[in-house]
Amino acid sequence: MSKKELLREEIRHVDIKQIDARPIIDAMRGMSFSSRDTATAADILNRMLGDKECSTILTLAGSTSAAGCMQVYVDMVRHNMVDAIVSTGASIVDMDFFEALGFKHYRGTPFVDDSALRAQYIDRIYDTYIDEEELQNCDATIKKVADGLEPRPYSSREFIKEMGRYLTQHSVKKESLIQTCYEHNVPIFCPAFSDSSAGFGLVLHQVANPKAHVSIDSVRDFLELTQIKIAANTTGLFMVGGGVPKNFAQDTVVCAEVLGHEVPMHKYAVQITVADVRDGACSSSTLKEASSWGKVDTAFEQMVYAEATTVVPLIVSNAYHTGLWKDRKKYEWAKLFE
Repeated sequence: MSKKELLREEIRHVDIKQIDARPIIDAMRGMSFSSRDTATAADILNRMLGDKECSTILTLAGSTSAAGCMQVYVDMVRHNMVDAIVSTGASIVDMDFFEALGFKHYRGTPFVDDSALRAQYIDRIYDTYIDEEELQNCDATIKKVADGLEPRPYSSREFIKEMGRYLTQHSVKKESLIQTCYEHNVPIFCPAFSDSSAGFGLVLHQVANPKAHVSIDSVRDFLELTQIKIAANTTGLFMVGGGVPKNFAQDTVVCAEVLGHEVPMHKYAVQITVADVRDGACSSSTLKEASSWGKVDTAFEQMVYAEATTVVPLIVSNAYHTGLWKDRKKYEWAKLFE
């Protein structure tokens, strides 16, 4: 098949506003296994949104953004369900910024000759295809953003804010997560920012500007997110996947303690993952284990062992249509750093 034939069917992002998942979540409460866990997770998210003192943090790892869930996260921000985001660089840059520039992800198949895909410059995420030439355009755009900034270290939050500013003038897709967060003062942190298309763009930038260039300060990321935890006091976590974003958000409680501030453990926590705990793959920490580290309270926590694209739209649709977000305070934590 030609490249044009392979990249012909776009991934369609699910729209939680058009699907009312409350009846199926209600039904799942009377079921067992992952269905009941999913309903409990939906109830905990609603508790977060209904708690007048609680600020919510969304963490993203894996490829759900490319797989059709990006609009879910955009709607969470647009409808005041999320006050800060911690993500892998891939979710924010290779998937969201990439689509904001007008590029697409495409439906493919895992049953394919990957060497044949490579010959046509097509990258594969399981059954999703990406045009590598377009990804390299994304790299070059990151370089362009960096070239326009004062040469100094930036937290990833600072740099992503500048990406959002860039998109307000140059985006093709207007409802990207980065631009929506920029417009709603919701900070995005990517503690492993260079492990993404951003890394290639920043390498190009530093090679072109060896003596004075932009760099990313991940320690400042940690400090800034901890400052949000200190200011918020009561917090809830909605975690898609695990890895660095999950641990980074949880560790803010310990970091605050190290800095001499007594803050409560995260009061609410939901994690959706397919990782196992027996070999340490679940970030070496279930939510109950995280309590032993002083990170997460166990009163309102739920692990959901499911592939995230199957349950995230249901849980968030339930929250959207329940409507507790309508009465929430807008925290606008990005203003904390102005």
